[in-house]
Amino acid sequence: MLAGVFSMAEERLRPLLRRLKRVLAYGTAIYPPKIARRLKVLNGMAWLIVIFSAQYALSFALADFTKYQPFIWLNVALVFMGLAVPFTHRFGEMAGGLLITFTEIAALFVFAALLGRNTGIHINLIVGAAAPFFVFGLKRPLLVGMIVLATLGAHTAAWFLFPQERALIAADPALIDQLYVSSAITTFGVIAALVWYAFALVEEAERTTEELLHNVLPSKIVERLTSRPGHPLADSFAEITVLFTDLQAFVQIAKDLGARRTVAMLNHLIRAFDSLADKHGVEKIKTIGDAYMAVSGAPEPTANHVQNMARFALDLQVALEETARRFNAPLKMRIGIASGPVMAGVIGARRFSYDVWGDAVNLAARLEASGVAGRIQINESVYRRLVGDNEVRTREFAFEPRGIIDIKGFGAVESWFLESANHEKG
Repeated sequence: MLAGVFSMAEERLRPLLRRLKRVLAYGTAIYPPKIARRLKVLNGMAWLIVIFSAQYALSFALADFTKYQPFIWLNVALVFMGLAVPFTHRFGEMAGGLLITFTEIAALFVFAALLGRNTGIHINLIVGAAAPFFVFGLKRPLLVGMIVLATLGAHTAAWFLFPQERALIAADPALIDQLYVSSAITTFGVIAALVWYAFALVEEAERTTEELLHNVLPSKIVERLTSRPGHPLADSFAEITVLFTDLQAFVQIAKDLGARRTVAMLNHLIRAFDSLADKHGVEKIKTIGDAYMAVSGAPEPTANHVQNMARFALDLQVALEETARRFNAPLKMRIGIASGPVMAGVIGARRFSYDVWGDAVNLAARLEASGVAGRIQINESVYRRLVGDNEVRTREFAFEPRGIIDIKGFGAVESWFLESANHEKG
């Protein structure tokens, strides 16, 4: 029941949050995302100034308008200043921040002079220890340092210069207490909000980095890299299955399609391949132009790596046919699959990648290169594993012997073409 209540509350709050985001984003669209984020924080601070200044002006007007006129009109001026901040962004990214900085330091100092230090108004200046970093960024250390020192100086000076007996307005003790509590709440609230936002940005950056890493590297490898940063990562596998694909006559097809449609076609095809890799538990290693390389059994060992790769390869042919129809292109693909021992690891320091190498990799690449368009060519170890499966399970795969072929670096190699057992020959 509580879950339902919270769900309804969230639904009602969403439109309000969308409007709030639009308000905070006013004037920031002309800037890059990093600067726009800082300006949104600034807009939020400006709106807090508007709200609290309006509340102070109203409270003191109701208490004694004549007596507190200087305090009231100064707060009204701060309301207009806060409302103006989003409009100043068109004059530069620093305009709004400088307007708030100088106005607030001067106003808070004057407030302390009017009502005395017992009001705690000068406590608000402590926000100046954190706010400049968000408002002006880390690339302006001199400006940020000057503002921090200025707010510290104003805060300290207000304490020594304006004891309660020297206040220009003899305020009601209840109002003084109210101001102190409000100042403390404002200061704690703003600092807490800034710290929360800082941690939120850090977590967002970490999440984005992790997502990028997971898009570039296998999940298990990301975990190992992040748990032991800087340590080399290398593995050996007694047997995995490797696949290579390549499109036939791709250069001519690309010329016929043109750059834009070629990129769209390849993007559609590779996305389909990636989705199938996830489906079959296969790990994509890389693409080079129109070529695609994947492995099964690494970096996460699995007993069914050959079967998973065979199913993956058969589904790749279906995905290719769908892409060919969609883009009206005569796409034909050679596929080579081999099983055997490999080594694997993360290569490079910049734009690094997870790569595998060994006899199985070389053999799979050469089976693809010596293959036939529209066919899946496999080596003997793959064939033996799949034939064994067919004998003990419902028949899933079919094979056509290709015979002995000469492969550079391997000599005479016996190979087969893999098909689905349900494949209908025309």
